[in-house]
Amino acid sequence: QLQLVESGGGLVQPGGSLRLSCAASGFTLDSCAIGWFRQAAGKEREGVSCISRSGGNTNYADSVKGRFTISRDNAKNTVYLQMNSLKPEDTAVYYCAAAPVTVQRMCAMTYRYDYWGQGIQVTVSS
Repeated sequence: QLQLVESGGGLVQPGGSLRLSCAASGFTLDSCAIGWFRQAAGKEREGVSCISRSGGNTNYADSVKGRFTISRDNAKNTVYLQMNSLKPEDTAVYYCAAAPVTVQRMCAMTYRYDYWGQGIQVTVSS
């Protein structure tokens, strides 16, 4: 069974940090570009970041540039999202998703992401 599982969410104060993990089972992540998305209450889902199959190319939404860092460890079949300097507006359910692609060195949050995790809550509040 193909599955993505997010972990590492929770409640953090403004200015704090969290690291989200996305672990795959049933398939190898190195065949996919990986994206992180989020959906705040009452808002549409938005792309946060993506990373290419090789890990050499990343993209970020303007709202998180300089604060979030995406990385991957293909040996562990896991992708990470390090989130620093968190703001209340970062509060959302965060999802990781996998897009099977042949291109090694590119990613886009507009790819067709076929596999999705169940989502994990991140709350930034004092």
